[in-house]
Amino acid sequence: MATRHSILQLSRRAAGTATPSPSSAGLCLSRIGALQTRSFATPVPPVTQNADGSKGPTAMVFLNMGGPSTVDEVGNFLSRLFADGDLIPLGRLQNYLGPLISSRRTPKIQKQYAAIGGGSPIRKWSEFQNEEMCKILDRISPETAPHKPYVAFRYADPLTEEMYNKLLADGFGNGKGGRAVAFTQYPQYSCSTTGSSLNELWKWRQRLEGKAEAGTIQWSVIDRWPVHPGLVEAFASNIEKTLAEYPEDRRDQVVLLFSAHSLPMTVVNRGDPYPAEVAATVYAVMQRLKFSNPYRLCWQSQVGPQPWLGPQTQSSVEEYIAKGQKDLVLIPIAFTSDHIETLFELDQEVIGESGHADTVKRVESLNGNPIFIDALANLAKSHLDGGIACSYQMGLRCPGCKSERCTESKKFFAGQENAFAV
Repeated sequence: MATRHSILQLSRRAAGTATPSPSSAGLCLSRIGALQTRSFATPVPPVTQNADGSKGPTAMVFLNMGGPSTVDEVGNFLSRLFADGDLIPLGRLQNYLGPLISSRRTPKIQKQYAAIGGGSPIRKWSEFQNEEMCKILDRISPETAPHKPYVAFRYADPLTEEMYNKLLADGFGNGKGGRAVAFTQYPQYSCSTTGSSLNELWKWRQRLEGKAEAGTIQWSVIDRWPVHPGLVEAFASNIEKTLAEYPEDRRDQVVLLFSAHSLPMTVVNRGDPYPAEVAATVYAVMQRLKFSNPYRLCWQSQVGPQPWLGPQTQSSVEEYIAKGQKDLVLIPIAFTSDHIETLFELDQEVIGESGHADTVKRVESLNGNPIFIDALANLAKSHLDGGIACSYQMGLRCPGCKSERCTESKKFFAGQENAFAV
């Protein structure tokens, strides 16, 4: 495993966040001209390394939910999604209700993906962001170079199993060791998103390397970064661009509606940190904007009849319009690129059905934003330089957690000495 710091050393770091980075003023704003339009990453060449602690090469593995790249992949995507009790807890009936719900929803969701161009762009953006980040890391962190980009999706190709086998085929593990960083692309931690992805990564590590006595991949984790200055700057700059589209005499009265994926209240009441970390991002962005506008945080993508965290984004828009507030800006605050929830749910359902598409707008997603990609590189370098396995916060389970898989996963990634309340 990666070098572990003592509890005393770790406690000196900010609980729940990555190592602070330099001010966003230092971020490079001029890089990246035209965005790439290809759909798949350049194949990662095999690596050459030894098992004696060489700092490079380093695998940078982006973790995300993923999305079907084609309409034909929707069924399998939904089957995996509804089978995941970390994301959609259905209790003892998960194995029955999951397939039933996914099969019934498939035709409807296929139409939604068809409406946004025939598939999700999240793989394209994830691969692009990771490749561009690794180019910067090769320059600013030569001691851990070369940096090799990989993507591991939870419910769509490339799945975690596929990614792990690719790591082994490319020369990591198999007695050679090598370093890999699991870099969550959910800036705010939730057991249902980052936690689920790490549980899946741990599962495949145990299956594919668990019996090896030496030379296994040394994993560390960037598990949350809700108030990283570069992330905040990227969001704030995009908001300012959208506000500039409104007449000056109305601009400071535009209501900013930050929107994040909701959670079932069963997950929230278990103690999941996600609502607090999303709120932290919102507040940091508003501080950067000097609280120029009134704002609210709302939640989207509720599924099923059980109670979810609210208020819902669509009903919030409808209710503000009914009150006479028609200048509204939607900000997808928990997403790092476009996908079905921005391109269809926000653009076509919430805005399209509002009747006021001229005054209800959405802030551009981060996608290929050079400020954001520089932030990714800055955050990754801080992690690589810090020598810790994960944030100190990650070792703490939710007070109501009953998952044995979560227990074992945290012991592996955080280390036995830093896995609290196991």
